[in-house]
Amino acid sequence: MTEISLILFDLNGVLYRYDREARIAHLSLVTKQSADAVRAAIWDSGFEDSGDAGALDAAEYLRGFGACLGCELAEADWVAAQQAAVVPIAATLALLSDIRSGVRCGVLTNNNLLVLRHFAALYPEVAALVGDRACVSAEFGARKPDADAYRSCVARLGVAPAATLFVDDSAANVAGARAAGLAGYEFTSAEELAGELGRRGLLRR
Repeated sequence: MTEISLILFDLNGVLYRYDREARIAHLSLVTKQSADAVRAAIWDSGFEDSGDAGALDAAEYLRGFGACLGCELAEADWVAAQQAAVVPIAATLALLSDIRSGVRCGVLTNNNLLVLRHFAALYPEVAALVGDRACVSAEFGARKPDADAYRSCVARLGVAPAATLFVDDSAANVAGARAAGLAGYEFTSAEELAGELGRRGLLRR
């Protein structure tokens, strides 16, 4: 078995709780559109998925986001809506500080390039821990569970797939990681994850 030198974490559902409805409510207030109209324009239309897949750069994504809602949305308002939707999961984040020496931590999230631009403002707790190892799917032109997303990510981080443990709360995304040659772990709780990391010898304690 190849020794693990990188633990790659999913973001929402593992390190943060994500409340899409809170984000929709914030956007509804800003744009003066109903929550149903916002949901249909951004999510039901497939626009958000296209951003995650890298079809749009950050500026194009923001312009397109506003166009879908029939307005010119300020970047600060987009950021504020995103911030309203996320809450850190302290117990999981604490584990990143307990990883033993020689093992790095990173993030791979299905997200767009505007998230990458504002990563430190949106996710300051994990940004402080992973630095430039925060990756979004849009960088690689593929969303999880597409194998290309994982392979391109670990290549950018300079780590072999087999030396990477991928942690996600989605069974499909974990299966995709394994198909790409990574080790995979399906997240259910910080306590269970701590046990898995301990069994693999990846914790300091």
